[in-house]
Amino acid sequence: MTFRFILSAIVLGGLLTSVAAADKLEKRKSPKGAKTYIAWPKDGKTVGKKFTVRFGLKGMGVAPAGIDIENTGHHHLLIDVDKMPNFNIPLAASDNIRHFGGGQTEVTLELPPGKHTLQLVLGDWIHLPHSPPVMSEKITITVKK
Repeated sequence: MTFRFILSAIVLGGLLTSVAAADKLEKRKSPKGAKTYIAWPKDGKTVGKKFTVRFGLKGMGVAPAGIDIENTGHHHLLIDVDKMPNFNIPLAASDNIRHFGGGQTEVTLELPPGKHTLQLVLGDWIHLPHSPPVMSEKITITVKK
């Protein structure tokens, strides 16, 4: 057997184990009244092609991914997401679901001209949304041409 084959088998086995174990993940409880929100831009605003989104959080603290501290989490920004992802498994990073696992509280985005939606979801140390989920209202912005 080659090293590449053995490594592939190990990775595949780990992925299959992760998928099978996903239903058994323990969700962290969110404190009553905890909320996240988009501090800027405000709903309905028109922004330039390049703009900063500032995240807000009340009733909890921000901690980087991989750090398991009660009542903390890190932000995930959902961009133009119509159907919410499965909150029973860790949020998967994509162009539409941006992870801020370093504990960031803002990001500069560049989006194409037109209308876009933005929404925040707080994830725990493994990117799993809390119970109940801590998420912002969805806002709509317009990016100028």
